This record gives sequence, C-alpha cells and structure tokens, in this order.
Amino acid sequence: MHKTARKLHQWLMLFLGLQFAIWSVTGAYMVYMDIDFIHGDDLVTDPQAKVQPAQMHYSLQQLTHAYPKINNISVDTLLGETVYRLTLAESESPNKVVISAQSGQVLTPLSELTAVSIAQSFYTGNGEVAEVTLITDNPPFELNPRHLPAWRINFDDFGAPSLYVSAQTGILVGKRHEFWRWFDWMFRFHIMDYSSGEDIDNALLFWVALLASFGALTGMVLVYFRVFKGLFMRRKKSRAQGVGVA
Repeated sequence: MHKTARKLHQWLMLFLGLQFAIWSVTGAYMVYMDIDFIHGDDLVTDPQAKVQPAQMHYSLQQLTHAYPKINNISVDTLLGETVYRLTLAESESPNKVVISAQSGQVLTPLSELTAVSIAQSFYTGNGEVAEVTLITDNPPFELNPRHLPAWRINFDDFGAPSLYVSAQTGILVGKRHEFWRWFDWMFRFHIMDYSSGEDIDNALLFWVALLASFGALTGMVLVYFRVFKGLFMRRKKSRAQGVGVA
C-alpha cells in the first residue's frame, strides 16, 4: 500500500503541480486585493442632483403623446438637468431615450462631448481624458453587451481606469482598471475556464479537483507511513530494548 500510494502521489503531483501553483498564485491575488477596490468603487462618486419639479415644463401628457409606445418612464437628472428616461417597446429603435423635462428635446444618443462630461462628473481621480471610443459591437470582455452602444472614456491615471457611459441612457454602466482586469484573468485561471470566463459548468475543473483530492488522500497515506507509523515503530522498538535490558 505504501509503494502504491507513493507512486500514485508522485505521478498525480507531477501532473497537477502546475495547476496547484496556479491555484495558489491566483487565490492569493484574489484574497489579498480589496474587493471594493477591484470593483472600482473609489474611481467614481455619485454626482446626481435632486430632481427639480420647477424645471419640468414638458408635461407627461406631451411626452406620452409624442411617444405612445412607452413601457417605462423614470424621472432623473443628467448633468444637473431634469430628464425623462424612457424605455419603449422592443419594436422601437432605439428603445431607450432620454428627453429633457424642460424643453422636450431628445438628448440621446449622447455626443462624445456629453459622454466625456458625464464621465468627468463621476470620476474622482486627477487624470486627464486620454482616449474616447464609441463601442457599437464586439465589446471588450469587461463590458456587458446589453449596454451597447456605449462610450468608453480612458483616463491617464494610475491603473489605466476606464469609465463606460451608455450612449442611449447616459448612465454609467462600467468602471474598470488594470487591477480589475488582472482579477478577472486570475479568476478565470483559478476556475480553469480558458474560454469565455463565464463557464459555470466546468468539467475540466471537476476532474482536476477530483484528482487533486485523490492526490491529497495518497499524501495522507504517505504521512501515515513516514511519520505516524515510523514513530509508532520507534517507540515499540525502544520499549522492546528497555524490556531486554531489564
């Protein structure tokens, strides 16, 4: 049993050693990094002003007359201006619109200048805007496709932060930096998802974890033979020698 356990343990650890190292490094990174920092909570603040009913000169009656296929209406602010956020029927294009509650003017899709102003109003850092990109398809892995189209505003600051603003709603839909991107890759390697990063039914992880458990079991067998059984045999031998001397 000792020899069998030793051979199995050696081959399993040879096969699983690299993955054990990956688990250790990625796990340490994810545990060490503060999750609020990873989420980018310190990158932004909420600049939203209170809704001013006195600014609402464009009535709901006028709004529903102009947009009869409204599924949802909310009153909010955009850069200090009171606005209506509309969700229209799926058949409408676009199906999300922002309307000025003061003039009835359509404010979306956002212009680049407006998107940058919104991002700057949220951003708490001191970096300058480095790059602005309108993303309409093939979004990066850090942006949910349901938020398209969206403006990506990169700032020249520590961690290369990026803020994403929906072109249809003017809402901040993402805040990312290099440490989040590293965290995402660490998580993928940790769960052994080498494809999309969203695989929750990972057969590879299951089988490797099963083999790792078996490897740990064979290691416990070796510990028994090398430590506990050896200690027991030495004590037994010592007692036998003591009896012989007496």
